[in-house]
Order: sequence, then C-alpha cells, then structure tokens
Amino acid sequence: MNAVGIDVSKGKSMVTILRPFGEIVSSPFEIKHTSSDIHSLIKLIHSIEGESRVVMEHTGRYYEALAHQLSAADLFVSAVNPKLVKDFNNDSLRKIKSDKADSVKIARYALDKWQSLEPYSITDELRTQLKVMNRQFHFYVKQKTAMKNNLIG
Repeated sequence: MNAVGIDVSKGKSMVTILRPFGEIVSSPFEIKHTSSDIHSLIKLIHSIEGESRVVMEHTGRYYEALAHQLSAADLFVSAVNPKLVKDFNNDSLRKIKSDKADSVKIARYALDKWQSLEPYSITDELRTQLKVMNRQFHFYVKQKTAMKNNLIG
C-alpha cells in the first residue's frame, strides 16, 4: 500500500508518498504542472512496489489536468472534498499550514480511508461544455444586472 498525497496549487503541486505505520517512501517534494514533471511523477509511482493510490483535494480547477493525466496513466486517483481532509485527524494543538504538511496529511488520509476512496472519473466533453456555458450565462446575467443598475442610477 502506497498513499500518494498531492496538495495542488495553481502552477505546482507538493507530493508525499507514505506507507502504513508512517513509513516515508518519499518526503514532500514539489512538481510543476508541466508534462515532463508529471511524467516523471508517473514513472516514480509506477516504480514503487505495491498498490498505489493517489489522493488530492478537488479545489477549483487546478487539480483537473493533473488528475486526468494520472488516471490516464492507469493510476488509481481520488479527488476528495477539502473539508474532509481538513477535519481529518485534528488532534494537534498547533495549526501547521504549509504545502508540505498538507500533502502529508492528504497521504495519511488516503491510508486511513483506503477502502472507501472513490475513483476519480473524467468528466465527459458534454458535461464540461455545459459547465462552461453555465458559468458564462451567470457572468452575463451579472453584467446585465450591473448595466441596469447603472442605467437607473
């Protein structure tokens, strides 16, 4: 069992790989969201002996490209709600908030919830288009309201 915890940011991610009982396979390290860095991460995960599960928080849209490429490489990927990770194992008096600490916490979460992790599913093209159109619609409705208010004022 190898838990790969990824804390995703805008242009980079922090990755930690753990095994049960706190065994560290790979200390936290940073990858950029470039194809070469992602392919080297995929090679690293495939080279580790045993089953590996990749867990990341689904925050915004930053995680989608990384999750898509990792699942396309035949890796188990799970994108979980950030609130679940935040509430997981809050037994410390100190609040440590860094990308490294977050990636370790996500990896620990993956080990603890190993059996109940839901696999990431790639959204189909139609759903993606509907999301974009819905965002555009709401944007234009806000613009229309602002213009009406401006005209009235």
